[in-house]
Amino acid sequence: MKIGIIGAGNIGGNLTRRLTALGHDVSVANSRGPETLKELAEETGASAVRAEEAARDAEVVVVTIPLKAIPNLPSGVLDGAAKDVAVIDTGNYYPQQRDGRIAAIEDDGLTESRWTEQHLGHPVIKAFNGTYAQDILDRPRPAGAPDRMALPVAGDDAAAKARVRALIDELGFDTVDAGGIDDSWRQQPDTPVYGLQAGTEAVTKALAEASPERPAGFRG
Repeated sequence: MKIGIIGAGNIGGNLTRRLTALGHDVSVANSRGPETLKELAEETGASAVRAEEAARDAEVVVVTIPLKAIPNLPSGVLDGAAKDVAVIDTGNYYPQQRDGRIAAIEDDGLTESRWTEQHLGHPVIKAFNGTYAQDILDRPRPAGAPDRMALPVAGDDAAAKARVRALIDELGFDTVDAGGIDDSWRQQPDTPVYGLQAGTEAVTKALAEASPERPAGFRG
């Protein structure tokens, strides 16, 4: 499958490593230019490209950059993607630590991923946002393994969500349907499921126990 990854930090880099190892055709981009991704490209066989090229012909695009950088993405960054492209948003809102205050999230009540998809102009599937990057490399398990981790996945597009869940299964993790993007507050930072390294039953329980009130430490 053709996969574009926008962002080559810890999550983006490790997804590049795993997805290329599984035989996918991966293009990876960052904000500093493809020449800065030479080592990752040589290590993995991925194509290092500019951000506006990452989605070209892609069936899945992973957007894994700081939330504050979303509005700075090139206009039409998803242009050229497959017609039914599934866009994965791994982002989190850290107002005090990194992103500054975003009024649409705090005053208007948008979930982080709803805000992101409005900027992208395309529906997103929220996944990997509470996953430790090292777990992507170290914690894959075969289906049915008793210690297989489960990841929450939220999104409104049923077909795109199914494709993302199948890809996560291929990566070696179970998934739990966390509802639509307006429900994705259940997996935002400091919720019970955020960073949880557990199986399907525990992840389902943690999602149900989440509170919609934004914790003080994650308000601007």
